[in-house]
Amino acid sequence: MTPRFVTRGIFRIATLAAAAALAACAAVGPDYKQPPEALASQNAAGKPFAGAAAGSPASAAPLPAHWWRLYHDPLLDRLVAQALAHNTDLRQAVANLERERAIDDEVAGGKYPTIGVSGGPSFGHQSGIQLLQRGYEPPSTFNYGLGASLSYQVDLFGQLRRAIEASAANTEAAEAALDLVRVNVAAGTARAYAEACSTGLRLEIAQKSVSLQKDAVNVTERLQNAGRAGAIDAGRARAQLQSLNAALPPLQASRQAALYRLATLTGALPQDFPREVADCTTPPRVAGVLPVGDGAALLRRRPDIRQAERTLAASTARIGVATADLYPHVSIGLSAMSASTASDFGHKDSMSYSLGPLISWTLPNTGVVQSRIAQAEAGTRGALAKFDGTVLTALRETETALGNYARELDRRAALEASRDQSAIVARQARQLYQNGRTSYLESLDAERALAASESSLAASEAQLSDDQVMLFMALGGGWEPDDTNLAQGGVHDTAHNAVHDATHDTTHPATIRQ
Repeated sequence: MTPRFVTRGIFRIATLAAAAALAACAAVGPDYKQPPEALASQNAAGKPFAGAAAGSPASAAPLPAHWWRLYHDPLLDRLVAQALAHNTDLRQAVANLERERAIDDEVAGGKYPTIGVSGGPSFGHQSGIQLLQRGYEPPSTFNYGLGASLSYQVDLFGQLRRAIEASAANTEAAEAALDLVRVNVAAGTARAYAEACSTGLRLEIAQKSVSLQKDAVNVTERLQNAGRAGAIDAGRARAQLQSLNAALPPLQASRQAALYRLATLTGALPQDFPREVADCTTPPRVAGVLPVGDGAALLRRRPDIRQAERTLAASTARIGVATADLYPHVSIGLSAMSASTASDFGHKDSMSYSLGPLISWTLPNTGVVQSRIAQAEAGTRGALAKFDGTVLTALRETETALGNYARELDRRAALEASRDQSAIVARQARQLYQNGRTSYLESLDAERALAASESSLAASEAQLSDDQVMLFMALGGGWEPDDTNLAQGGVHDTAHNAVHDATHDTTHPATIRQ
């Protein structure tokens, strides 16, 4: 076969493939769009939060992309940036996304023609019987065989297109999963930092109570030596001191655990925790009203909602993949071969070729295909239910976090007032006891009440810091590549357009651009 003839055959098969592609005007199966019955499509889901009404500690102002900067804490900013660059969960999510993109490329490769080449030399001869010459032994010769093939799958009913749609949606779901990990890592880092600082504050207050009680023990012992107090008062004072000392080890262990967790979140060994955080006694707090946006912004921002929506899109596309099996599969192929003895290499009579379509269709038993279609449809219904459930969970978590934060603010105000009163009573009781005008038991009770009030107030400060971080985590921010507010649009469209410079600009699998 001459090169000119092969070129002409390739041109013909390309023409047939183009004609077949033009004939395929639509793919079988449903075209995906966000279902109107989905909760995310309902206007009620996008309303302002009940916990962000007038007079509440939150407002409907847009949430900044990098919410941790609201704390105006350079150390926290640095820790979060380090965690986003080196966290092991993020490295795993990046690897998963790279795998999905590779699968996407593999599936998309099916729309291109496939070219195959084969060949090889050999030495030997056929048997005389094969040549129909019994008793004859042909001479041994060098032989060769060369072949080339070109095949193209004609996507008449859109099976390949639906498969590409499903694969692309899975990749976008993996992108959303990476964003979700970024949300958790940023919030986890801020939470561990807040816990370390809050526990440091509680430890500082507990140590202050111990110091005050030591002074009380010294005063009681002096009064006992002067005959103005009994041994029972001194014993009670020492017992109270030991009780306050007993509260220190659990706080020290809790702070150390927070430091270890902070180290591992930032990709460091536990013992390499940031030393400056070990001395922190001021919990991070955002002063004033917190910007939380509204339900519509939450639905566009939360990565788990986008992940669930993309999973629903992939499930819908797989219905078309299964439905296409009800129709014929058409492939067009061209093959050429030359095989002969080495002495006849390239002769026309050693050439062969074939050109034509290959049609395969399973009839009349379509029960298996119908079962696969039913499976895909059931999977899509399940994906829709999960999508709705994710939306409900996101709204519930946000409203709950808003309520918890507001109630803890009220609790802190009451505890602060209680602490102030307890401090006044303890100071007066201490003076009365030193002047011999009351028993030590009353002074001890006042000191105990003050220590309990101080401890409760410090615990409330810690809870407030944690509640703020949990609220920001529920809002789903922190994955955005910049501080640009998200535009209006559907759950998928908006998030997909905002996607993921961070994952495309990786210089190392473990490094995400900040």
